[in-house]
Amino acid sequence: MMTRFAALALSLSAMPLWAAECPPLLKDQAPLQHLRSKEQIDLCQRFAGKPLVVVNTASHCGFTPQFKGLEALYQRYKDQGLEVLGVPSDDFRQEADTTEETAKVCFINYGVTFAMSEPQPVSGANAVPLFRELAEQSSAPRWNFYKYVVGRDGKVVASFSSLTKPDDEDLIAAVEQAIAQPQVPATQ
Repeated sequence: MMTRFAALALSLSAMPLWAAECPPLLKDQAPLQHLRSKEQIDLCQRFAGKPLVVVNTASHCGFTPQFKGLEALYQRYKDQGLEVLGVPSDDFRQEADTTEETAKVCFINYGVTFAMSEPQPVSGANAVPLFRELAEQSSAPRWNFYKYVVGRDGKVVASFSSLTKPDDEDLIAAVEQAIAQPQVPATQ
């Protein structure tokens, strides 16, 4: 006769795993430090299997008001699993001098609630691995607020220049395409 524990273990092993396998885009990368926090962003743990918008940001850029649209995009689709990751960068010489100022611009001035990392290099040879992989799949950011829409499978669905606003119909269509992708099952 099977014990309750053994029966439970057997039934659980027959169930599909819901945690998605971590795709190469997110795998084997050092965690990013959260902006003005001691916490780190483990890319696999936080974003694997989820539709994702990654954007390089800057606090003193003509496109900085796009934070408002990015937050609206996040609020509109977060219940459908969308994640947004903002990565401040001074690669184009428009990021604040301190993380305190960067945080103020993001969190106080624009009310950002999506994930924001500490400033990182996003272009060229010094780019963090995430942006090197995004560039390999698409193209490197040419300026601040370059946007990548990534599917649940970790592949870039589309990328958009700084001129593309977060409420642009093509960007929205790419986000909806990423959301519509089936969940990627974990390997057993």
